[in-house]
Amino acid sequence: MTLTMPTRVDEREGIAFVRERELWLRSHLDKMGEERTVGIDGTVLFRGDEVPVLGTTGKRVRFTGEAFEVPNDPERAGTRVLAFLKHQARDALAEASDRYAARLGRSYGRLSLRDTRSRWGSCTSAGDLMYSWRLIMAPPEVLDYVAAHEVAHLVEMNHSQAFWDVVADIYPDYEKPRHWLKTEGQVLHRVRFSD
Repeated sequence: MTLTMPTRVDEREGIAFVRERELWLRSHLDKMGEERTVGIDGTVLFRGDEVPVLGTTGKRVRFTGEAFEVPNDPERAGTRVLAFLKHQARDALAEASDRYAARLGRSYGRLSLRDTRSRWGSCTSAGDLMYSWRLIMAPPEVLDYVAAHEVAHLVEMNHSQAFWDVVADIYPDYEKPRHWLKTEGQVLHRVRFSD
């Protein structure tokens, strides 16, 4: 575990903070589960399902519908699956963003992917969209909800009732995937792709 503090905070104050909240921190860490590294003969989350990762003689990563087939090089298997997932995430998020933007009669600027821990997506005042590529590991309705949420910011740059009305208009059943992110989303951050 890493403690990150603002530069103006004394180290002793940070340590005292951790000690005061030790039980709370430990219970949250226990809920998160163990980190796991993707590799041959393991599994990886893809669109909400645990999918086997199999080593093959092929030259590129291939999703068969039931498994990921990766070149039989254990040292590079995780990074190859990661590249595949990022490509899939870009396609899925662009498609969902296009769909929801069209429903609103709006357009967005740039679409970028990052590996953020604090948010699943964002929309700038210039209309640029940013998403966590890890959304491709979540169930498809979760990815769709986050795209609808961020595109709704093209109309309302806040989280007022008017904003949630826009979200409900383009994604009526948003409460379930929103709840999934709050209760299960941390599992997406526990997946590593290299040592």
